[in-house]
Amino acid sequence: MMDRRAATRALAGAAATGATLLDSLEGWLQPAPRAEPSPRHGRLGRRDIEELEGTARAFRAWDHKYGGGLRRKAVIGQLNEVASHLDEHQAPAIEQRLFRVMAYLGGTAATMAWDSGMHKQAQNYYRLALRAAHAGGDTAFGVNVLAGMARQMLCRDRPQDALELVHLAHKRAHRTVGPRVRAMLHTREAWAYVAMGRSAAFRRATSEAADTLADADPGDEPYWITYFDRAELAGVTGGRLLDLARQNPRQHAETAAESINKALATRGPEAGRSHALDLIGLAECHFLLGDLPGAVEQTRQAVEAAACTQSSRVRTQLSHLYPYTVGRGASRAVAEARTMIRDQLSKRGEP
Repeated sequence: MMDRRAATRALAGAAATGATLLDSLEGWLQPAPRAEPSPRHGRLGRRDIEELEGTARAFRAWDHKYGGGLRRKAVIGQLNEVASHLDEHQAPAIEQRLFRVMAYLGGTAATMAWDSGMHKQAQNYYRLALRAAHAGGDTAFGVNVLAGMARQMLCRDRPQDALELVHLAHKRAHRTVGPRVRAMLHTREAWAYVAMGRSAAFRRATSEAADTLADADPGDEPYWITYFDRAELAGVTGGRLLDLARQNPRQHAETAAESINKALATRGPEAGRSHALDLIGLAECHFLLGDLPGAVEQTRQAVEAAACTQSSRVRTQLSHLYPYTVGRGASRAVAEARTMIRDQLSKRGEP
């Protein structure tokens, strides 16, 4: 069982890496212990839990579109409320759903913290979400949490840790979760291989992601993974090809641009944060290819899209375009692009 006191202890822990992190997660491979029945039952009913589930879903949709920021505290407040309901020892069916709501809210809080550059807090919420998913018997979401933790390790330049987390998730996901979740795991694996310089393994993992996603049926999996479609696969693949293009522009920049354009053709401005990241990546591809007019136009669109999000990650990626605009030989158009980037970043300060 995990009540409010256990949740507080989970949030107080320090961020971990390597064996300290991985060993602490091994227990998730074991079945969750059965809780002792309690003579006391809380007052939550089916309608109450449905409202809590709807709130968790709304927060997740907001984060996916706009990123972390202003609503992170609201998510945490809702998470505390769910923990207080668990203190009341609800009926078994309600309690299991409460644990799942706690997992969903914990995962959203983690993503919002990560998106805001708060890596320690993000890991704490990820670990809380994993424990809650375990207690609620939600294997698929637990796998999703491990994938989120892997992404965080990649952002912290620890690809080996990320790969270990993905392998742990694959063990638990084996034939128990849907194709979208498994395809998403393959893209995390591909990302780790790029960071490790293993281009052949990257291509193999990316191909496995595409093959697995082909088996997905609309409406056949939980709402929190429906975002992972062909556009998302194209976007994340383009992002990893861009990583390779920074080392070898001639070989990878054009392919990266093609993949990102596929994502942009399918998901428009309504995709929010993902749309902004796609445009930023495409602008960098044009800079790497030496196409300055195209780079300037894409930078303008990227700045406009970035202004519609509250994502620190978007602003960080936008700042990476700035060095491409600096130089004595920069044209007037490139100088204007530099000014657009600087003005947008100055609105909230550099990330």
